[in-house]
Amino acid sequence: MIVLITGASAGFGQAMARKFVKEGHRVIAAARRAERLRHLHEELGDALLPITLDVTDKAMIEQALADLPAAWTPIDVLINNAGLALGVGPAHESRLADWETMIETNVRGLVTLTRHVLPDMVARGSGHVINLGSVAGETPYPGGNVYGATKAFVEQFTRNLRADLAGTGVRATNIAPGLCGGTEFSNVRLGDDAAAAKVYAGTTPLTAGDIAGVAYWVATLPSHINVNHLELMPTCQGYGSLNIVRRVGDQDLAK
Repeated sequence: MIVLITGASAGFGQAMARKFVKEGHRVIAAARRAERLRHLHEELGDALLPITLDVTDKAMIEQALADLPAAWTPIDVLINNAGLALGVGPAHESRLADWETMIETNVRGLVTLTRHVLPDMVARGSGHVINLGSVAGETPYPGGNVYGATKAFVEQFTRNLRADLAGTGVRATNIAPGLCGGTEFSNVRLGDDAAAAKVYAGTTPLTAGDIAGVAYWVATLPSHINVNHLELMPTCQGYGSLNIVRRVGDQDLAK
């Protein structure tokens, strides 16, 4: 298979690139950080094609796909992994610029790349779009606001792809991880390495390798099987109770 992975310079994307190459497939590794992609290419060899790509840049996406060598087409699996969270403050205190960046990356970039790759898959009668969502797309929490909303979009977009693609032979899957450590996710979100480390203190979180293994399993199932949605958490994580604010006198007490 030829697998196009966005956000391949770190975290889930890098782990998935390693997994697919290790299992004998070829990977088009797309990311903004060219130097990291160069190191990944040195590690994995010619089974990996590094391309510098910013998924928020439509023209760059179009040019990158047009410039793919013939030997690196057609794309069998598209993994829309590029994404990020910024901030944990309440909606009324969040930065609009952070919201816009999350929407541009997590939604617009994913949609744009999917729209460019999908027609050829449908024409061939085979292919697979794997989107990286999050448990935040279904489970709200304070400070999740726009990040959670972008992942809810990814979930519903994937389900609607399934509706449109039924009978075409093209598959669509949303993988929704919970707490996952060992990546840059919380460092980017919090902008503070020490604070990011505390997120995982005393836990055994999922790892990027875990997510890579799940993505590989989903992609290599028999072609008549479509995993619509796959949510996974570490055993140290679970669901919580709803927040209730009770008024006592002039004070609001959250319980």
